[in-house]
Amino acid sequence: MSDRQTEVSVVLPAYNEEDTIEHTVRTTRDALGAFLPAGSYEVVVAEDGCDDRTPDIADELAAAFDDVRHFHSDERLGRGGALDAAFAAAHGDVLVYFDTDMATDMRHLEHLVESVRSGDYDVATGSRWMSENVADRPAKRGIPSRGFNLAARLFLGSELRDHQCGFKSFSREAFERLEPDVEDEHWFWDTEMLVRAQRAGLRVHEFPVDWEPKGDSKVDLVRDVFGMGSQVVRCWWEFSVEPYVTRRTGALAGIVLTLVALGLMLFYLDPSSVLAAMADADPAIVALGAVVYALSWPLRGLRYRDILSELGYREDVWFLTGAVFVSQTGNLVFPMRGGDFIRAYVVKARRRVPYTSGFASLAVERVFDLLTITLLAGSVLLGLAAFAPEQVAAIAGAVSGDALGADQRSAETALAVAGLVGALAVAAVVAIVASARMDGGYARRLIEWASDDGYVELVAGVVESFVADVQTVAADGPAFARVGATSVLVWGIDVVTALCVLLAFGVDLPLSTLLATGFFAVSVGNLAKVLPLSPGGIGLYEGAFTLLVVALTPIGAPAALAVALVDHAVKNAVTVVGGVVSMLTLNVSLTEAVEGPGADAMETEAGTTD
Repeated sequence: MSDRQTEVSVVLPAYNEEDTIEHTVRTTRDALGAFLPAGSYEVVVAEDGCDDRTPDIADELAAAFDDVRHFHSDERLGRGGALDAAFAAAHGDVLVYFDTDMATDMRHLEHLVESVRSGDYDVATGSRWMSENVADRPAKRGIPSRGFNLAARLFLGSELRDHQCGFKSFSREAFERLEPDVEDEHWFWDTEMLVRAQRAGLRVHEFPVDWEPKGDSKVDLVRDVFGMGSQVVRCWWEFSVEPYVTRRTGALAGIVLTLVALGLMLFYLDPSSVLAAMADADPAIVALGAVVYALSWPLRGLRYRDILSELGYREDVWFLTGAVFVSQTGNLVFPMRGGDFIRAYVVKARRRVPYTSGFASLAVERVFDLLTITLLAGSVLLGLAAFAPEQVAAIAGAVSGDALGADQRSAETALAVAGLVGALAVAAVVAIVASARMDGGYARRLIEWASDDGYVELVAGVVESFVADVQTVAADGPAFARVGATSVLVWGIDVVTALCVLLAFGVDLPLSTLLATGFFAVSVGNLAKVLPLSPGGIGLYEGAFTLLVVALTPIGAPAALAVALVDHAVKNAVTVVGGVVSMLTLNVSLTEAVEGPGADAMETEAGTTD
C-alpha cells in the first residue's frame, strides 16, 4: 500500500490486550472497508510496552494484512505518549483512535471519520453525556466522569460535555498544531487536546454515541486525583492566571491579600473587644511585646535557610524571612495553610527551588514547629504533675466544669485538638527519623501497590523526591539539632510576647507561675489552632489560652480572654505588617516572583515535573 494513497489512519492504543486485539483489528478493518476505498486506510496497533502476547499477535496481523501496521514501544509511554508517537508515524491525513475494548458502537465510525475527512471539522469526538444520548454508566464510573467533565468546563473553559470518550479523530494539520503544546502523556491527553483545540479556534465537533461499558473500572487515587486533578490545575494556571500576571496585577493581588487578611482578622477578632481589652493594658508594654515578637521572624528566616541549605540551596536570610512573612500572611486568609503554597511558589520562581524541595522544606519546618510546642507544653505539664499536682487537678476540673460558661465547649474542642495535634507531631518526627535510616523505594512500592495506572511513574517520582529531601534533613544530626534549637528560640519568643501582654494587664503572679502559665497556655493554644477551622486559628487559640490561664491562676475568665485577644491580635498585626513590608520592600510578591531572576528557570522547566 503506497503511503500517498493512505487517507485515514486508525490507531488502536494497546496495553496487554492479547485477548481482544485480534478481534478489534479485524472488526476495525471491516468497519473501515464498508465506507472507504480499499488501500485508502490503515490500522496501526500502538503497542505500549506490553508484557503479554500482544506484540506477537500484532506482528502476525501486520504480516497477514497490508493495511495493518504494528507500532512497538519497548517501554511504557502512557496512553497519550503512545498516541503521540503512533500518530506521528502514521501515514494518513485523518488520524483516528478509539479504545480497543470497542465500548463505543462501531456504527459511529463512519461519522467520526467523515466529520474530519470531509473538511467540515478539524477535530471530532464522541460523547456519552449529550442530552439526546446519555450513556447508562454504573455510578462508580458515571459520577467521577461527570465530576471531571464539569471541572474541565468550569476551570478550563471547555464547551464540550465529554472529554474522555475514547473515540476521536483529528486532521493531520490539527494534530501537528496542537501536539507540541500538549504536556500530558497519560489519561489527560484527550482533555488537553480538546481544550487546546477550542482555544486555538479549531472547529471541534461533538456528537452523541451509543456506548456500553466493557470490563470493570474503579476509582484510582493516583490517576483520578494526583494525575488528572493536577493536570486540570496546571492547565487552569496556564490559561487563566499566567497571562494576567504583571507588575500591576501582582501589586493589586498583594493589596487584596493584605486587606482580606485584615478584614478576616477584624471579623474574628472583634475590634471593639480588642480595644476594650486594650483599655486595661499598658500600651507601652503591649508595644514591647510586639517588638519582641517581631524579633522571632529573622529567626524563622534563619531556620528556613538552614533547612534549604541541607537540600543544597543556599539563600539569603532576609529574602527567606520575607517569603515566610508573605506565606504567613496568606495563612491568615487561605484555609488549610494555603499560604504555604505561596512560599513554595516564591522560592521556586525566584530561587529555582523545585516544588518538591520547597514543600519538603515546609514539611520539615512544620513538624519542628509542632514538635517544639508539643515538647514545651509536655514539659510544663510534667513539671506541674511532679511539683504542683493540684494545678493538674485544677486543669482537669476546668475542662470538665463550666469555667468559661458559653465559651466552655469551644475551649474543650481546642484542648482536644491540641492533644491530637501534639500526638501526631511526635509520631511524625518518629516516622521522619526512622525513614532517614531506611533504604529508599518504600514510597514507590506503596504507590505501585495502590495503583498500576500510567501516572504511577509520574507521581512516584514526585513523592520520592519529596521523601528524599525530608530524609536528607533528618539524616544530618547537627543540622537536625540546629533547626530544633532555632525552633525553641522562635517559640520561646512567642511565649515571651504573651508574657509581656500578661504583664501589660498588671497581672501579679509569682515568676514560676507566670512562666508555667505562659509556656503552657501559649503552646497548647498554638497546637489548638493548627486545624483550619478559622483564619489563623482565631477563636481556638483564645479558647485554649483562656481556659488554661483560668485553671492555673487566680485570673478570672474575662481578664484571661482579654489577654488572649490582645496577644493574638498583636501577633497577627505584626504578621500582616511584615507581609506588607516584604511584598513592597523585600521584593517577594507573586508578581516579582514571576518577573525575578528565577523566571527563566520556570520557562526552562516548562513541561517537566519537579
